Amino acid sequence: MSTETTASVSTHILDTSIGRPAEGVAISLSARSGSGAEWVALGGSATDADGRCKDLPALPEGTTHVRLDFETEAYFDKKQAEAQQDAPRVRDSGAFFPEVAITFAVLPGEHYHVPLLLNPFGYSVYRGS
Repeated sequence: MSTETTASVSTHILDTSIGRPAEGVAISLSARSGSGAEWVALGGSATDADGRCKDLPALPEGTTHVRLDFETEAYFDKKQAEAQQDAPRVRDSGAFFPEVAITFAVLPGEHYHVPLLLNPFGYSVYRGS
């Protein structure tokens, strides 16, 4: 929840290769108070069955930059293992993008919803609503 002195962040992931939410992706949140400041790890969570991460930590006052780190390798490894139970190996194990790090600037009082559109060989992000 944003206040006049802090921003807030939410996210969700859609696996565009199957047109469904990406469940169980670990996400960590970091923040800093200026371009030259050190990143401070605030904590994290994982996406639910709807691909949403509803319990990211609150941002501290003075935050100007936020980084979301999505741990995508375990998600794709699990998806590949499930697919291979009934089919021959389609590609090498592991993900082309084992993680996705998104860094963006924030202003106090604003809410930032940052969806990740993900597939095994690419991704896209945008500021949602």
